[in-house]
Amino acid sequence: MIGRLRGELVIKQPPYLLVDVNGVGYELEAPMSTFYNLPPQGETVSLFTHLAIREDAHVLYGFFSDSERTLFRALLRISGVGAKMALSILSGMSAEEFACSVQNNDTATLVRLPGIGKKTAERLIVEMRDRIGKLSLPGGVFSPSAAAESAAAMASPQGEASEALVALGYRPADAERMVKAVAGEGLTSEAIIRAALKALSETVR
Repeated sequence: MIGRLRGELVIKQPPYLLVDVNGVGYELEAPMSTFYNLPPQGETVSLFTHLAIREDAHVLYGFFSDSERTLFRALLRISGVGAKMALSILSGMSAEEFACSVQNNDTATLVRLPGIGKKTAERLIVEMRDRIGKLSLPGGVFSPSAAAESAAAMASPQGEASEALVALGYRPADAERMVKAVAGEGLTSEAIIRAALKALSETVR
């Protein structure tokens, strides 16, 4: 079993990565939560990995943190949740945010993720509720204080702006990235949204 890779980041083209380890190139699939933390191409990267063996292929998945990989593996144990859906969840929220949604029975947040309907969100909450406390999250095992911090972030101008962009049709991961790129101290959610949309329009010109 391949549990970790360290080498040169040759290609990063979501959702695919190519990492050169002593002359051997490893192809991986990774969630956007990992891509946000990757160094520039050509630099050294260290990734936790999960190897999925299927009849038609061996697929290697890469994660920036062990908590991401732990959540990914836990999601795969749920009936009806495959690797694609698990990657989608991790692309739309952090492991800690997912834990917060589960603990708070927050189906509304989960259904904003691509491919997650209300019934799937309810099943995720029911089946993950007892497991979520055992996940190794940044800063330790999930706790009520972590949930409060995550909820506070969602209530911030940045969180409100992200929700508004999602409502406009942007994917959660894209909305979060757009907001992070323009958010500044003291800006209202409306100002952040305007700046994000303006930056996007200038990019596509």
